[in-house]
Amino acid sequence: MAAHSHAGRVKVALVGIGKIALDQHVPALAASPDFVLAATISRKGAVPGVAAFTDFARFLDERPDVPVVSLCLPPVPRYEYAAAALKAGRHVMLEKPPGATLAEVHALEAMAKERGLTLFATWHSRMAHAVAPAKAWLAGKHINRAHITWREDVRKWHPGQDWVFEPGGMGVFDPGINALSILTEILPQPVHLTSARLVFPENRQTPIAAELTFSGHVTADFDWRQEGPQTWDIEIETTEGRLALRMGGNVLEIDGKPHAGENTIMGEYPALYARMADLLGTGASDVDLSPMVHVADAMTLGRRETTAAFHF
Repeated sequence: MAAHSHAGRVKVALVGIGKIALDQHVPALAASPDFVLAATISRKGAVPGVAAFTDFARFLDERPDVPVVSLCLPPVPRYEYAAAALKAGRHVMLEKPPGATLAEVHALEAMAKERGLTLFATWHSRMAHAVAPAKAWLAGKHINRAHITWREDVRKWHPGQDWVFEPGGMGVFDPGINALSILTEILPQPVHLTSARLVFPENRQTPIAAELTFSGHVTADFDWRQEGPQTWDIEIETTEGRLALRMGGNVLEIDGKPHAGENTIMGEYPALYARMADLLGTGASDVDLSPMVHVADAMTLGRRETTAAFHF
């Protein structure tokens, strides 16, 4: 790895310079002891002082010195980029959700394995400050019931981004999968979906709200129409007390009292890049698709309802 390093740091290319890349990936890389942002690939976006490409094939051809590609573009086009990067011998990080379908991510996983490359399907919410302490507290406990409330304003987080309402864009599951990534990480026993209600605006292809029921008395309420304060809560009742994760997994309460965490989301992406450095160091991959399985199951099992048209 050292052959690719820049003052000891590994070069990374960011593909898709939109809101998530500029808000999270760029600052995380700027602060990283492991990586340096060496190139961007985007039709419109760029980062001052960083080599900018508009064509991915040209980047792969001209920059063999950049061994890691981090993909931040929407899920539908992502497979082609990831496959091209792996074929060119680059390690790949996938923004969540890791793809538009489960099968394409399985194909990427096989491709990476065949070539001895690292593939990291990232779930940034798993890196939230209170997720690890919540998992530790729940270990070995019996869960009576659990409920997720994940309500936010799509206009705030995806302003004018119509792709989220197109096939493969996931709709309210774009944020909801963050909650499912935490749930699948912290529960001592796995659960599976048993029913779902999905609410589609009459002019859109993906749901704007969803209610999910899982085995083990676990339920979830996702809504993309919440204005004002945003709600990202997971509440779990056990035989030995009540746990609540607030602020998207960053704050942990036990029996209503603060227990661990920090009231900020800015630690998640630095932790993802630290994890990528660990994976590169050990030659491993990390492709856990359990959060995406729940979304696919909801799309399969969900009872569909139609609501008023949605416009940005």
